[in-house]
Amino acid sequence: MEKRLVLAIALSLLVLLSWSALVPKPQPIDKTAVTANNSAVAVAPKETSSITGSFVTISPAVDVVKETVKFIQDDREINFNPVTASITEVVFKDGLEHRFPLKAGFLTDPALIFKQSNITKDSIAFVYEDQKKRITKRFSIPKGSYVIDLEIITSNLSALPFIVNPQIVLGSLDLAAKNTQSRYQDIFLGTKEKSVHLSAGKDFIGSDVKFIGLRDQYFCTIIEPREIGKSGYVKKISPQESEVGLLLMEKTVKPGDQIGQYFRIYLGPQDLNTINSIKPEWSSIIYFGTFDFIAQLLLQLLGFFFNLVHNWGLAIIILSLVVYFLLFPLSIKQMRSMKEMQILQPKIEALRKELKDNPQRLNKEIMELYKEHKVNPLGGCLPLLLQMPIFFALYQALIRSVALRGAHFLWIKDLSSPDRAFVLKNSIPFFGNQVNSLPVLMAIGMFVQQKISMAKATGEAAQQQKMMSIIMPIMFGVIFYQMPSGLVLYWFVNSLLMLSYQFRINNQK
Repeated sequence: MEKRLVLAIALSLLVLLSWSALVPKPQPIDKTAVTANNSAVAVAPKETSSITGSFVTISPAVDVVKETVKFIQDDREINFNPVTASITEVVFKDGLEHRFPLKAGFLTDPALIFKQSNITKDSIAFVYEDQKKRITKRFSIPKGSYVIDLEIITSNLSALPFIVNPQIVLGSLDLAAKNTQSRYQDIFLGTKEKSVHLSAGKDFIGSDVKFIGLRDQYFCTIIEPREIGKSGYVKKISPQESEVGLLLMEKTVKPGDQIGQYFRIYLGPQDLNTINSIKPEWSSIIYFGTFDFIAQLLLQLLGFFFNLVHNWGLAIIILSLVVYFLLFPLSIKQMRSMKEMQILQPKIEALRKELKDNPQRLNKEIMELYKEHKVNPLGGCLPLLLQMPIFFALYQALIRSVALRGAHFLWIKDLSSPDRAFVLKNSIPFFGNQVNSLPVLMAIGMFVQQKISMAKATGEAAQQQKMMSIIMPIMFGVIFYQMPSGLVLYWFVNSLLMLSYQFRINNQK
């Protein structure tokens, strides 16, 4: 029930994060592969489509190679499949370097073969026509905006009415383990009553849908029909792929008449201010799990501090200072409790020698000793336990924050990734070919803190303390090694503050 318990609790909680820390992070795209023009056309292998049941599913092409239309603006490149009039992928540029695949985004009917109609600097249209009907799909894509307006006009060219039973695929999610984005993917759905987040790996269908969205680590897309959708769905179309879409209300098109379906689309970064400025209802797509409220608050605080100092690294340091001083009263109790434990350690050692054959009485005598000197052996746990929700929330916020992606601080080039201070010629197990210095410095600081706060002991207790003072810093360094450098910076600053005050406590008589 001593400091080992505090460290054990911390280790147990941190181990829960280790699986995320060890998974390779997605690498930025090659900037040189993107061309900055107003529009262009390139040829690339594409896919065809089929219908299964009442859901649209996308199956790989086996004998057809299609063109890709590249709609290029300064900050992005949107790749269209002109045959299906759908978006296959969006490549974000201008510092955001990221590929956001949709596979068949905004596909309406895979059985129809469209042709590109016209393209301007801020729009692109596709047309399908047969003897009975003409369907025009027009994407309006204003420069400098993440909002896309989609209109689908269906005209009846025949002498008989027909029924349109429309549906639209928002996109497909690749759930394969080799996809580094798969663990970040989920679906966001808004109904008349509430907004919910759904797992990408489970089938779902919900009625009266106002909008539906999907996201990966940094980017997302949301679609909202002008009229409330009949239902929204998530459909597993293979063990490693799910499709997300909307089913709309049936409509009858009379001879010589036409109907229109209109959609508003967001296709851009998961940035709260950006999405709020377009439609606050959509901002719920930015979600950080169990500690969402804390993560949102931390991001707001970080944004506030960033506006003051104009550097995300300094903003994280200020945040660490604020959290430290908020928990300062509890931290003082923790350190004083540890100091009192040091003073009592000789008496505890004497009791252990005296009552080594009577463990029940030994425990009773130790607890009486704690009570007499008003020492709480669990006093050091509370500040640590209060730090854990903040730690988890900040971890989720940092790994999903577009703002921190590529943010520099000192030698750190990206606060959302490990600091990568040095690059080695050869790779070594676990560490790879990059040396992350912040976790090493943090482990050294932790080792020093344990040394100066270590209670005086002899015999077996002394050996245990010595082992713990070595093993725990190493374990924490390993767990933190592949975590975002912004998170390690936060914990490192907090540790330095604790260490400095521990020196002060130890120097007090």
